[in-house]
Amino acid sequence: MTLVTPRPHRALPDAIAIARQRGKVQVAVRGPETNYHFTIDATTTGAFVRVRFTPRILATLADIAYEFSTDIKKLRAIMRDVALTRELWLRSKHGTWRFFCVTADGIVEIDRHGQVLADKKGAVSGPVTG
Repeated sequence: MTLVTPRPHRALPDAIAIARQRGKVQVAVRGPETNYHFTIDATTTGAFVRVRFTPRILATLADIAYEFSTDIKKLRAIMRDVALTRELWLRSKHGTWRFFCVTADGIVEIDRHGQVLADKKGAVSGPVTG
């Protein structure tokens, strides 16, 4: 059975509101070769963000890396720099968000402010291959 999901543009207004808490937002021009939906320009950092809908918001990092591998590849095509991050933001139909930083070798879960999430013991996990 093929799962039909709403297009990501339904989540974009909410994502942009979240992004504005981090800095100035510049929305990308839509097109078939667009690798990101918008950028966040903060004082010392920046982010390229791609927004997607997921019916499985509680999936494992490995499952997310697999399911969104095309989006992750698009984000990896963007230049790397110490001050720039490439982020995948996922939204559920109920408005729950999860945020991920795309690294050279995987994805790492972050919070809405771009900080790496720690586990219950306070340890920060490394990237999950994707």
